[in-house]
Amino acid sequence: MTPRVLVARLDSDGEVLLAGPAVRAAAASGEVVLMCGPRGRQAADLLPGVARVLEWPCPWIVPHPAPVRPHDMTAVVARLAELRPHVALVLTSSHQSPLPLALMLRMAGVPRVAAICAEYAGSLLDVRLRPDIDLGDELSEPERALAVAEAAGFHLPEGDDGSLAVRPPADAAALTGLGGYVVVHPGASVPARAWSPARCAALVAELSRRGRRVVVTGGPGERALTSWVAGPHGRDLGGRTTFEQLAGVLAGADAVVVGNTGPAHLAAAVGTPVVSLFAPAAPACHRDLHRLPHALLGDQHVPCRGDRARACPVPGRPCLSSATPAEAATAVESLVGCAHDTGATALVRNWDQLSTEVTR
Repeated sequence: MTPRVLVARLDSDGEVLLAGPAVRAAAASGEVVLMCGPRGRQAADLLPGVARVLEWPCPWIVPHPAPVRPHDMTAVVARLAELRPHVALVLTSSHQSPLPLALMLRMAGVPRVAAICAEYAGSLLDVRLRPDIDLGDELSEPERALAVAEAAGFHLPEGDDGSLAVRPPADAAALTGLGGYVVVHPGASVPARAWSPARCAALVAELSRRGRRVVVTGGPGERALTSWVAGPHGRDLGGRTTFEQLAGVLAGADAVVVGNTGPAHLAAAVGTPVVSLFAPAAPACHRDLHRLPHALLGDQHVPCRGDRARACPVPGRPCLSSATPAEAATAVESLVGCAHDTGATALVRNWDQLSTEVTR
C-alpha cells in the first residue's frame, strides 16, 4: 500500500514554496496531501508531487484570525481523520511551534507525526528534531523542512538537488512582450520588507537608461504602486497576473529585483537570478537564495535585525535605504546571463515518471 503523507505548511505562498523539497521527498514514495492556509493555496497548486490540497485558516498562524471555536476545531480533526494519513510532517518556521497541530493530528488518529520542536513534546511527536542539537544554525527553511522529511524516512529521488521548484509555467510572452527583460517587484506582504516606491521607480528608470526593458509586477491590491513605479519606462503588470502566470513572467526574466517576499521564492523556484532587497526581519540564511545566482542588498547588521516586525520600528528603514538604485542596477547587470537549470527543475519536467500526477 502506498503510504499517505500529510505535509502541513500553514503560512503564505512563499513559505509553501519553501516546503517544496520536503514535499517531493515524501511524494517519491507516498501520496502527498498538502495542508495549507488560504494565503498559501496558490503556491500549493504549483508544487510538484502534491496529489491533494487541504485548506484551513489556522488561527495561530494567519495574521487576522477568527476566534477559536470548539466546533471549528472538531470539524478540522474530523477532516484529518477522514484522510487517514499514515504519517504527518508538520513544517514550521523557527519561531513557530508544531505542537498545537500535532495535538489535533493525534486526536484525528494519525499514528506517526514528525516535526522540529524545541519544547518538550511528550507523546505528541514520534520524530522530534531539536533545533539546538539536531540541526545546524545556518540551515535554510527548505533544508529544515527536508530534514523533517528525511528523519521520517523520506528522501529526494535521484537527480533532485533539493532546490525550490514548481511545475513548468506557461510562456508569458503575451504579457511581457517579446525580448529580454528584468522584473522589478516593488511590493511585499509585510510593509517593513518593502523598498521605498521612489527608489523602485528610480531603479526602473536607471535600468531603462542602461538599455534594459523592465516589467513591473504586483498583486491586485498593488496596482497604484506598480503603475507609479513603472512610470513611462516600465511595462506595468500589476494586478494582471495569476500566481501561475507570475511564475511564467519570472521564468522568462533575465533577473528579478524583489524584497524578501513570496515572489522571491517563486523566482528561485523557476531558476531566475534574484537581486534581493532583504530587510533582515529574519536572517537571510533562513531563505533559499544560496542555490541560485543572487545579490543580497541591504544592511544585514542593523540593531533591529531578527525582530520579525511587520512595520519598521526605525525611521527611514536604514536596512533598505542603504541600497541605492544604481547599486541595484549594477547588481542586475552582474547577474544577467547567470540563469541555471537546477537538478530540481530538470527533474520536475519528468515528474510524472516519479510520482502520481498532480491533481488540482
